[in-house]
Amino acid sequence: MERKFFITGAILGLLAVILGAFGAHGLKQIVPAEAVTSFETGVRYQMYHAFLLLIIGSLSRLNLKYLKTIFLLILIGVIFFSGSIYLLSINSLTNFDFRVIALLTPLGGSLLITAWILLLVSFVKLKNK
Repeated sequence: MERKFFITGAILGLLAVILGAFGAHGLKQIVPAEAVTSFETGVRYQMYHAFLLLIIGSLSRLNLKYLKTIFLLILIGVIFFSGSIYLLSINSLTNFDFRVIALLTPLGGSLLITAWILLLVSFVKLKNK
């Protein structure tokens, strides 16, 4: 299980760095400043959760059921939250109107919040050694 956390955390971190560089160097000339700011928010939250996955992967004391659920909530949450922000940020560059997926952003955020709550609950339930 920890291998899955490490690999996914590393992939999300790698993609956050690549997308952050693209936002900083590629988007600034072609989209409005507020779109770049939104894009950077998506990158920042993706990186936060990449680090979280790496940290959780090293915690062997947590309940396996909680770990599996937290993993899925973070993965889907990042895809919905950051992914929808990326697409909405480049909306003006495409023929497709990505505003139709705008509700994925708060849904993804809610999934990330739920993952943090579940992580807190699993910490509270840990027994002292």
